[in-house]
Amino acid sequence: MSKPDLMLYLAAPRGFCAGVDRAIKIVELALQKWGAPVYVRHEIVHNKYVVDALRDQGAIFVEELDDCPDDRPVIFSAHGVPKAVPAEASRRHMIAVDATCPLVTKVHMEAQRHSENGLQMVMIGHEGHPETVGTMGQLPEGEVLLVETAEDVAHLQVRDAEKLAFITQTTLSVDDTAAIVAALKARFPAILGPHKEDICYATTNRQAAVKQIAGRIDALLVIGAPNSSNSKRLVEVGRAAGCSYAQLVQRASEIDWRALDGIASVGVTAGASAPEGLVNEVIGAFRERYAVTVELVETAQENVEFKVPRILREPA
Repeated sequence: MSKPDLMLYLAAPRGFCAGVDRAIKIVELALQKWGAPVYVRHEIVHNKYVVDALRDQGAIFVEELDDCPDDRPVIFSAHGVPKAVPAEASRRHMIAVDATCPLVTKVHMEAQRHSENGLQMVMIGHEGHPETVGTMGQLPEGEVLLVETAEDVAHLQVRDAEKLAFITQTTLSVDDTAAIVAALKARFPAILGPHKEDICYATTNRQAAVKQIAGRIDALLVIGAPNSSNSKRLVEVGRAAGCSYAQLVQRASEIDWRALDGIASVGVTAGASAPEGLVNEVIGAFRERYAVTVELVETAQENVEFKVPRILREPA
């Protein structure tokens, strides 16, 4: 029996960004330098398959510094940590390696600079997300107020409406954030924003690629973890851009084939912490069921690379 034809639009850029690449490399280099085990506070990036692969090499993932012994290296995840965490590691004389994405560190430094200038911060982000927790933890309690939606802006209780600045989580939807920024500027005309958008280049690029294909596909599959903010935003962006069926899957085994019955075209992308091997696995699963024609839709090229910390470039 012949397979039905399927047009598969492969979004680019997709998958690993420079910050994720660097974070994974940091764990691998730490294992090479100090041997197993090395401890990692929180998932290094939000992807089960990446974490499992590093665990197999000897990384131990823990929730808090209290779960780490003093005599083994500890790595802080790409999402960043509150200031109290490295301070505690230093107090315990631990070898600590910071895998915070440099673009998240840039937001931390922004917050610090504004605070030193006497401004109270408003952070646009998701409550409880490790990046939000880490960024808010750069300043004392009450110095950073969190908003998740444009509606939240109306309820903000600020110290001084003339002395405010805002920052954002790096993995948000560009369009949703624009609405929140507009609400902030309408209510607090004096509020200062970042010189350059806090949302990272990789998040923006992946969302732009999805917008490019959304109008020509019957379904969109985003490969990523359910706790990955940037992956969930890709699903939302696909729906908002006109693709009524957009689904987040961790890998090929999670595809709901019944929901895809009768489709003629599908778009595939991957969040910034999803490895390319999982993309290939999904394409392979489509090839088993359809006569697939793949078209690459590339909206940007990325050549960003971040150096690993000096401690890993020096001999043991």
